[in-house]
Amino acid sequence: MTITHWIPRSSLIDYQREIENLLDSFFGSRPEEETECAISPSVDIEELEKSYSINIELPGVNKKDVSINVNEDILSIEGEKKPGKDTNKYKYHRRERTYGKFHRSFRLPDIVDTNSIDAVFKNGVLNITVPKRKEDLSKNIEIKIK
Repeated sequence: MTITHWIPRSSLIDYQREIENLLDSFFGSRPEEETECAISPSVDIEELEKSYSINIELPGVNKKDVSINVNEDILSIEGEKKPGKDTNKYKYHRRERTYGKFHRSFRLPDIVDTNSIDAVFKNGVLNITVPKRKEDLSKNIEIKIK
């Protein structure tokens, strides 16, 4: 007897793709716009002593296709993951990668310096550093005991 680890969500997604592929092979391919979908990149937010570090995974996304804005206390990251080539020229047997626009927004705390936000995009990861204002950094004050 073989025991197989079953993951319900991924199994349903695989099942849905197989049904779509079967229908596509019978009725013909769907237009490209219908196969593209919005993506939601994974994010890690870490609080450091002097700043917040926001790391966003964006594999396959070009730096020029990403924009970062701050409006009041909302940090917004948006962009688009585009297919690398004209997909209408090729006949795919399997297509699992997702393409499309994405948008993530985060409310910033009052203690950050929005004028000094820095961003670096390297190896498919966008790292945004949001510094805390100097006057709001916690200070360790020793209190003398009398």
